[in-house]
Amino acid sequence: MTPIDPDYARRCRDSFARQPAMATLGIALGDVAPGRALLRMRVRPELTQQHGFLHAGIVSTGLDTACGYAAFSLMPADAGVLTIEFKVNLLAPARGPELVFEGEVTKAGRTISVADARAFETGDAKAGRKLVATMTATIMTVLGRADVRH
Repeated sequence: MTPIDPDYARRCRDSFARQPAMATLGIALGDVAPGRALLRMRVRPELTQQHGFLHAGIVSTGLDTACGYAAFSLMPADAGVLTIEFKVNLLAPARGPELVFEGEVTKAGRTISVADARAFETGDAKAGRKLVATMTATIMTVLGRADVRH
């Protein structure tokens, strides 16, 4: 996939840095490539539910953000990005110690794009990565709105 904006990576990083929710959750933006975004987070006790697993809402937030930035990387320089809808499959309880969220655009459109993301629990070198959740999201390119900035 070829980005419209050659400065897409900086624009994605600048946008991500303006999200207080990501800082609160400890989610960091890793690699960004055209149509792809990778995020990481350490699992912390205050983000778990009653059984000690990472809360499904937190997992969904990471997946949604990975889908959004994968799509945003292919948008024009003056565009904003909003999620229209998503579907999550929770495949296994997420315990950590770290989660990786990998987002990739499946179909890039001028106004509407579809992206998929996967969440992996990472363990020690012997355990490797375990797939814990997937998402398919519909993402909207927003132009001309002052309240949705790029």
